[in-house]
Amino acid sequence: MHKGILGRKLGMTQVFDEDGTVIPVTVIKAGPCVVVQKRTPERDGYAAVQLGFEEVREKLLNKPLLGHFAKHQVRPMRFLREIRLDPEELDNYEVGQEIRVDIFSPGEYVDVRGTSKGKGFAGGIKRHGFQRGPMSHGSKYHRRPGSLAAKGPARVFKGRKLPGRMGGATVTVQHLKVVKVDPEHNLMLVKGAVPGPRRGLLLIKNSRR
Repeated sequence: MHKGILGRKLGMTQVFDEDGTVIPVTVIKAGPCVVVQKRTPERDGYAAVQLGFEEVREKLLNKPLLGHFAKHQVRPMRFLREIRLDPEELDNYEVGQEIRVDIFSPGEYVDVRGTSKGKGFAGGIKRHGFQRGPMSHGSKYHRRPGSLAAKGPARVFKGRKLPGRMGGATVTVQHLKVVKVDPEHNLMLVKGAVPGPRRGLLLIKNSRR
């Protein structure tokens, strides 16, 4: 069964299991989310539910979005994301239904998607792990890209790793174990790190691996 929820990354900490082993965990404020719209194969060509997360003042949204929420009789939300489903799973959801963090339980595995931290313009060493040249003895090659290995065609091949903007990309970390779920405070603890800064938006789905 496909299931998912939206949340915000709060930071990292550590907990202890029954054996006293330290487990590094990321704390996520997950939900509550509201089902805003259902996508059906007959109308849209695929099956999915659109989830809204974090209520927001109407003055912060434009007219098309306000009309979208009014049409489905759902209060305005800051974020909208879709969760793909199998067509037979659509009957498990209704517009206006609230999705809470307790759809997951400790021991389950999830995939977490977020936007990685932006690093700005970075050189080849930082961005791709290139090796630098000698730093002394008259060397004039230190941290530059070096040969582009395109003498014959006299052009740079597509896909060549070069300096450029680093980070700020959509990243998915797969197969993270759910260590603890706190429905009362809408909190979820997953083992390991997830992409993005504190307060960054995350999409948590049950693992497909």
